Amino acid sequence: MGTVFRFAGRTPLNEQDQADALTEACAFLHAADEMFSLYKPESPLSRLARGETKVADLNPIVDEIWNACEAWSVETDGWFNAFTPDRIFDPSGLVKTWAASEAARRLLAAGLTDFAINAGGDVWLADGVTGERSWKVGISKPVTIASPEAGILTVFDLFNSPMRAVATSGTAERGLHIWNPRSSEFAENELIQVTVIADDLVKADVWATAAFAEGVDAVARLNRVPNLEALFVLRDGGLAGTDGLVNYFAKVEGE
Repeated sequence: MGTVFRFAGRTPLNEQDQADALTEACAFLHAADEMFSLYKPESPLSRLARGETKVADLNPIVDEIWNACEAWSVETDGWFNAFTPDRIFDPSGLVKTWAASEAARRLLAAGLTDFAINAGGDVWLADGVTGERSWKVGISKPVTIASPEAGILTVFDLFNSPMRAVATSGTAERGLHIWNPRSSEFAENELIQVTVIADDLVKADVWATAAFAEGVDAVARLNRVPNLEALFVLRDGGLAGTDGLVNYFAKVEGE
């Protein structure tokens, strides 16, 4: 995965129990990285890519993720695809937020309920998050954080809603890296960024990737997905969004 995960929140646990819970969650994230990273030559996925093993011989979690990717491919009408044009299995469009969700489950089981996770810019909020301001999630401008133009594009407010997750796909930090499954080329279209709000983190992540691959025509498709809204940023500076997105823009404090 090769990204940074950050936990923030409030805890009812004592210092030792909190440390133990976080250690277990982080151990899972590290194990997932060792399992699924294609940047680590000896990872199971790298060995699979080289044809040195097969899914049936690997940890059952690999088969679980394989099946989840296939299910999401069907759900998105093929716009989410975990295979590169070279037919290498690359579940990076799902596995980061899957791992974050699994880490969150471990923290919840330990008694932590008032917290959020930032998984490389994708955000998940627990049901027990307290304080209205804690439900506000800032969306970065579609430029690299090293740019002098970097900053906040807008802020979404998920308070008193079914939404728990925000995920963004785009070209700002990694350039063109999302494949168009229909052309087997990089998805170079009218978009530079798609942000999805949803009731589930993996759902938000997958649909952000799929929508970016499809282009602005995905607005109509996403309008049919329950508990999901999306903001599209176009290369010409224009914006597009799903029908209910306006309900989630944070109001200026004092209004």
